[in-house]
Amino acid sequence: MTDPMLERCKAWRQTLNEGRQRLAEAYLKKRDPERFLKQYSQVVDGILQDMWSTLGLDQQAALVAVGGYGRGQLFPHSDIDLLFLLPSPTETELNDTITRLIGLMWDSGLEVGHSVRTIAECLEEAANDITIETTLLENRFLAGDARLHQDVCIALAQQRDPLAFFEGKILEQQQRHNRYFGVTNNLEPNVKESPGGLRDLQTILWISKAIDLGDNWDALVRRGILTLAEARLIKHSESQLQKLRIDLHLLSRRREDRLIFDLQQRMGLAWGLKDTPAKRASEQVMQLYYRAAKTVGQLNGILLPNLRARIYSQVPRVTQNLNARFYSVNGMLGIRRPDVFEKEPSAILEAFLMLQRNPELTGFAPRMLRALWHARSRINEKFRRDPVNRELFMQILREPGLTRTLRRMNLYGVLGKYLANFGRIVGQMQHDLFHVYTVDEHILMVVRNLRRFAISAFNHEYPLLSRLMNDFARPEVLYTAGLFHDIAKGRGGDHSVLGRDDARQFCESHGLSAEDTELVVWLVGEHLTMSSVAQKQDIYDPDTVQRFADIVQTPRRLDALYLLTVADIRGTSPKVWNAWKAKLLEDLYHATLKALMSGGAVDVASELNDRKQEALTQLRLFAVPDDAVERFWAELDTVYFLRHEAREIAWHTRVLNRFTQATEPMVKTRLSDDREGIQVLVYTPDQPELFARICAFFGRSNYSIADAKIHTTRHGYALDTFHVFIPEHHDGDYRDLINFIEFELADCLKKAEPITLPPEGRISRHLKHFPISPQVMIRPDDRDNFFVLSIVAGDRPGLLAKIAKVLTGYRLNVHSAKIMTLGSRVEDSFLVTGTALKDDRSVLALEGELLDALRL
Repeated sequence: MTDPMLERCKAWRQTLNEGRQRLAEAYLKKRDPERFLKQYSQVVDGILQDMWSTLGLDQQAALVAVGGYGRGQLFPHSDIDLLFLLPSPTETELNDTITRLIGLMWDSGLEVGHSVRTIAECLEEAANDITIETTLLENRFLAGDARLHQDVCIALAQQRDPLAFFEGKILEQQQRHNRYFGVTNNLEPNVKESPGGLRDLQTILWISKAIDLGDNWDALVRRGILTLAEARLIKHSESQLQKLRIDLHLLSRRREDRLIFDLQQRMGLAWGLKDTPAKRASEQVMQLYYRAAKTVGQLNGILLPNLRARIYSQVPRVTQNLNARFYSVNGMLGIRRPDVFEKEPSAILEAFLMLQRNPELTGFAPRMLRALWHARSRINEKFRRDPVNRELFMQILREPGLTRTLRRMNLYGVLGKYLANFGRIVGQMQHDLFHVYTVDEHILMVVRNLRRFAISAFNHEYPLLSRLMNDFARPEVLYTAGLFHDIAKGRGGDHSVLGRDDARQFCESHGLSAEDTELVVWLVGEHLTMSSVAQKQDIYDPDTVQRFADIVQTPRRLDALYLLTVADIRGTSPKVWNAWKAKLLEDLYHATLKALMSGGAVDVASELNDRKQEALTQLRLFAVPDDAVERFWAELDTVYFLRHEAREIAWHTRVLNRFTQATEPMVKTRLSDDREGIQVLVYTPDQPELFARICAFFGRSNYSIADAKIHTTRHGYALDTFHVFIPEHHDGDYRDLINFIEFELADCLKKAEPITLPPEGRISRHLKHFPISPQVMIRPDDRDNFFVLSIVAGDRPGLLAKIAKVLTGYRLNVHSAKIMTLGSRVEDSFLVTGTALKDDRSVLALEGELLDALRL
């Protein structure tokens, strides 16, 4: 590069940087995204035109802006898409000049994406690829031969097939939505590509431009596609999304279109939001995004059918009357008069019920959808008090097709209007490390899961739950509880308590019986109880079952709580539910039902006898002699039989009855019944630090412990059972895992070397940016025999080994460990004993050390 050109390059770079800086400062003051995008495009226009002139290209070719840059909307770190339009296959000299120009652009700090084509090549590429056709649709002349640019525009318009373009863009949008999870409610949404993002708005304008209706919202208003009210709303949502995208680029200093965890809190502060006791700034800015995305989704759903109607206006109308207000038209539900919703507001809910009762209809007809959307303002307090509307809503809850109907009502803003408290949690994010949906989406997922239990096609998934659901009288009671179980989130305080008042008010106003009302209210208040008992307490202890039975009181309540609990856990995240949790809940259900059916009291002696007899039956299948069983069982006390189920007792006895006096550690493993984990039995003369040593071994081997039962026999042997999860992405043979654990863990215990804690692993980005304040609580258990240590912290590799190491330092004996992992959050419970727990000063020191170990 010659010295003069080097100086010009520096000057262009300086102009670009100064322009960016000036516009960023102005944007941060006035927050006007439209002005920023337009003026930044103009800055780049000037630089490119100066380069074109400097290299003397003049009329030899045309420089055309395409894509987002061609639209005049250039975001801070977006690519600058350019088309070098040539009159004909060019000579080497012109090619060399263009290559030199592209190099100058990069040297000057312009990140360009370019193509070099003739008009014929543009036509060929556009015909073969709708993405290229769309890019060329948005073009703007920058420099060179203006007639050449005009010719390519005319040629592309003549070649374009509006029908094919429309169908192609609709298919492209569907595929994009599926690629981004199909809902706007993932944790780190892409403000450009996710459903309800900027791309959905651009799709509308691309189609409208392709069919000559205009390329901006005002043009669509003039052509009758948009109303003025819709245009105002869509412009506001577009502005919100544009501001979010500009802020993302400026804060990250790169092309970042995702609302990633790293930036969510800073984004909230940039928007002038502040943390409150109920919501972080990050949760507030995410709610702004979700609501803007929902509005875009609603209007996208209204406008695209209207554009389709314009394109397919010649298609014959096939109609059939349904009642005085509705009819079907070409497989969709339509209204017979435009003012139906204005004159008869109850028709708003009736419309959803009609669609629910006629599953052959694919959706609302364009005219009806627009009328329905505009009629939402009629849903007020008078509407909610109308007995007709209350009965219509209850009828929706009672009939098949509930899930799709509620989702449709939520999409068009009707559900949040009718249930005002539901409207407050629409788009509300939960940064609790395990919910991956907004509160409204989570609630609808829970109702969907409940409804799924009642559909015969899914009976194979959870046979017991399906049977309970089909036998459950008035299942709308469960759906109501599902709708209200989290409706009080984000208000501050216990959402279970606050939600009960909302649920009671709804039930009483909608004509539910006193019995059903009390059940719904009870379910909302206790919806976390069964999960907590199953995952934090020893469910094979009759006393635990008795306490839970005292809370539940009746089999109908038990059935309802079991169904709601499973639906709730499965509705938090695809990763939270697993077969281990399913087994715990099912075992607790059966044990509690047995207690309730026998009068509500657990007969401990009878329970122990039944458990032993069941174990003996299984042992006889393996030809284990009764006298061998008696000798082994003589070393086990009542506590052992209380805390282990019959299958575990039979397994322990079968593998250990000949090795009661073993001098070296024995480790036996087997696949769990659900085949999602491994059960590990450790039998060894008791030794110091045993629990910590085992936890450290599993931590180093990347196994997660879900449950541990620690027992010492009468003759001083440790008989410990662990349920561990197989490492993620393991695709080897299970026998390799089993052999590894049996040999390596036994060798580790035999050597009894100093404990080596697992290395500090990487923590998730979610946990890093939304850390949990660790909590430690130590209290005596109900019988005052043990102490219960409860821990809440962010999950990370080796955490349990760290905890065990601290407990070992205080000479505490661990009798059981219940590990509850919810995404990146752990809630662990330990049953412990030790003299240190009887001294207040030691307890305080222990809590302090545990908190230090739990901090990130």
